[in-house]
Amino acid sequence: GRVKFDQFLPDDPIVHPGKPGASHLHQFFGAVGVHASSTYEELLVGPTTCEQRADTASYWTPTLIGADREPIEPIRSVAYYRAGPGVDPTTVEAYPPGLMMVAGDHTATEPQATSVIAWTCGTGGARSPEPPDCSRHASLRPTTLRMRVTVPACRDGDQLRSPIVPEPALHVAYSTAGVCPDTHPVPILQLQLAVDWPVPDSVDGLALSSGDIHSGHADFWNAWDEAK
Repeated sequence: GRVKFDQFLPDDPIVHPGKPGASHLHQFFGAVGVHASSTYEELLVGPTTCEQRADTASYWTPTLIGADREPIEPIRSVAYYRAGPGVDPTTVEAYPPGLMMVAGDHTATEPQATSVIAWTCGTGGARSPEPPDCSRHASLRPTTLRMRVTVPACRDGDQLRSPIVPEPALHVAYSTAGVCPDTHPVPILQLQLAVDWPVPDSVDGLALSSGDIHSGHADFWNAWDEAK
């Protein structure tokens, strides 16, 4: 469902818990007012920017930086949940409460696989490892510049977060040809998070707050209200 933008903040409660200002600038969606020291219980009972009111989870990504070095405010994000490609949907387990996951490489300076990080013009099917020029589409029909992040669909079945904080994805993995690896045998829902920005006049000089334009990534903290 659609999720409105909440705030910019240089915090990351997964990678830098309890350390305000320790991260590059993130843009937050979903649970309102999330910060470095937020708790699962606070997210669960607090307000949300999600159209689906039971979704009090938190989603955050680096923000897009324009050629003028200023952050570009996103229009929205869209959270879509599905079974991993080729994974038998009847075997998929729901996210356990409090699960934390990160997808994408915030240190990347070269293109990442478009199966993980992909740029498109709105909902268009043409995927690119870097932002395409969507200005020519905007004159024909309304569109956006979109970054799509696909989160791992397998977990080790035990841990809610990575055992090593600076390596935030050790407890999850991607499936291959519909099969989870032996190290992470439990198939879970796969989140695809898309972030939409206004179409820039030019893609020249665009960067992400994490560094290179190829450093796309996303964080997810499952705080869905299970009772709703």
